[in-house]
Amino acid sequence: MTESETSLRRKRLLHRSRYRGCLECDILLGRFAARHLAGFDARRLDQFEALLEEADADILAWVSGRRPVPARHDNEVMALLRRFDPAAR
Repeated sequence: MTESETSLRRKRLLHRSRYRGCLECDILLGRFAARHLAGFDARRLDQFEALLEEADADILAWVSGRRPVPARHDNEVMALLRRFDPAAR
C-alpha cells in the first residue's frame, strides 16, 4: 500500500470513528483515532477497522469491562483502547 493510500485509509477510519451514531462511541473512538491512527501500522489499522464493524453497544461493553472481549478483538488495539482516557488532553 502506498503512503497516499495509507493516509487516505487513516482519514476514512478517523471519519468512521467520529460518526458512529452513538455519542459515547463517537467521542471515545473519535478521540482515540485522532490520537493514535497516525502511529498505527497496517496490522493495527486492520485491527481497528475490524473493531469499527462491531455495534457501538458491544464496543462500549468490552471497553468498560462489562463483557469480556471476544477473541477476534483481543489484540493490541483493544488493549490500547481499554486504557485510553477520552477526557485526557
